[in-house]
Amino acid sequence: MPFALDDQLIFPHPSLADEDGLLAIGGDLSSQRLLLAYEHAIFPWFSEDTPILWYAPHERFVLKPAQMKVSKSMRQFMRNTKLSVRKNTNFAAVIQHCATVTRSGQDGTWITADMQKAYIQLHNQGIAHSIETYDENNKLVGGLYGVKIGRVFCGESMFAKQSNASKLAFIYLCQQQSIDIIDCQVYTEHLASLGAGFISGETYYEILQQQKPNDHAL
Repeated sequence: MPFALDDQLIFPHPSLADEDGLLAIGGDLSSQRLLLAYEHAIFPWFSEDTPILWYAPHERFVLKPAQMKVSKSMRQFMRNTKLSVRKNTNFAAVIQHCATVTRSGQDGTWITADMQKAYIQLHNQGIAHSIETYDENNKLVGGLYGVKIGRVFCGESMFAKQSNASKLAFIYLCQQQSIDIIDCQVYTEHLASLGAGFISGETYYEILQQQKPNDHAL
């Protein structure tokens, strides 16, 4: 049974999560609580019609940038594309696009207005980051965002309005020298094709405990 959170800035140990990963209910989306959550392998995932739900899956879908696989066709695309990639130049637009983009089999979004405000605040504090893909007319056509804890990047969501735009942003993220592992949270064929795989939640928690506090620069 998930734990009910109150005003205290505390979470139960992630190993106590239900089978589906649900660990706790309630609390708030303050920067302090969000940072504490990510430092302990926990993240919020809920919708407009539910209370705040906190998850700590017993398996984590992660990718080590050093083991990233880039297909021959993608390498050719990267050589010829007119798309460009930047980081942290338009975080608010990226998270808004992630919230509103249409996804197959999904009705609505978990990136509520309150979630957007909370992560923009984390971005303003240098904790959350965005990678953006632009076309030749400087129009935002893809990107991703997430939270960085030491050398771990906790990916939250990505979007693409043009073929390969989000994949290009993800490859750019993997090329950052400040990252050793990316938590992808949810399995997708797209990320699996790049080399992502599962590790235990316990292993992921141990990795986070080894990170330097206050190291959030990308």
